[in-house]
Amino acid sequence: QLLSHKKIKNLGSEGERPKDEAMTTPLLVGFATAAAALTARQVILSGSRYMATPRIRKHYEGGFQPAMTRREAALILGIRESSPHDRIKEKHKKLMIANHPDSGGSDLVAAKVNEAKDILLGKKKQETIF
Repeated sequence: QLLSHKKIKNLGSEGERPKDEAMTTPLLVGFATAAAALTARQVILSGSRYMATPRIRKHYEGGFQPAMTRREAALILGIRESSPHDRIKEKHKKLMIANHPDSGGSDLVAAKVNEAKDILLGKKKQETIF
């Protein structure tokens, strides 16, 4: 009975913890919270980097056909053949700003971009091969 009384006396009163255990728990909780916050930050940053990288589509590699078709016109402008008129005009404007002859662009490229816009808008009749 004397031995058990000493053990209780060393532990302190019933609601207290030893000092080492009392300091360890908040420290572990702090480290766990910091680790979770850093992990969440890295996930968010990697997601934003992924969203910021442009999706590179393959450009049109072929040369120009003698008579431009709707398919070739759509490939030049980088849109679908069935795109609405406002989308066609928007893409034409962007390409002309980038390739205008007055700002160092090519005359041939500017002419082809204009021809592609005209064909897709229906202003120029397509010449048939037959």
